[in-house]
Amino acid sequence: MLSVLWNLAAFIIALGVLITVHEFGHFWVARRCGIRVERFSIGFGKALWRRMDKQGTEFVIALIPLGGYVKMLDERVEAVAPEMRHYAFNNKTVGQRAAVIAAGPIANFIFAIFAYWLVFIIGVPGVRPVVGEITPNSVAAQAQIAKGTELKAIDGIETPDWDAVRLQLVAKIGNPQNNSYRRPFRDQSAPG
Repeated sequence: MLSVLWNLAAFIIALGVLITVHEFGHFWVARRCGIRVERFSIGFGKALWRRMDKQGTEFVIALIPLGGYVKMLDERVEAVAPEMRHYAFNNKTVGQRAAVIAAGPIANFIFAIFAYWLVFIIGVPGVRPVVGEITPNSVAAQAQIAKGTELKAIDGIETPDWDAVRLQLVAKIGNPQNNSYRRPFRDQSAPG
């Protein structure tokens, strides 16, 4: 049961991050285009937390974390004072409106690239290649590899984890330069 709760919490956090990045894309471009943003909300329903900034935008974290929205000033939604019309979404150019709409998915795309880059830079921890058990009559037993031996390198190529060991061993398959073997002696003078 605890595992289910951890998975649910991880899902909600991941979803919250994706929603925040997406909505921030809309928010950031709207502000750059001179559109008045009235509300930036993560989640729906009753507000659990709210804060106003100097530009009059209300930031909200709401009860149901299954989405979010950026509410912009728009004459199609409510009456706008004449002195505020140039801040309304519907009075901006088609290019500016398209940029605001596209900014959410583009922000998610950029975030995905950043996240993959971060995982690539940090890396995924691997298991050190330490021999745990030697099966009798196996290749490792014939090579006299002892239990507890750490495989540091194969043919001079470092092997920091078991994945690297596997890759090096697979690379050796069918390569006669790296394999040593013995052919049985055959007398060339004998017929047949």
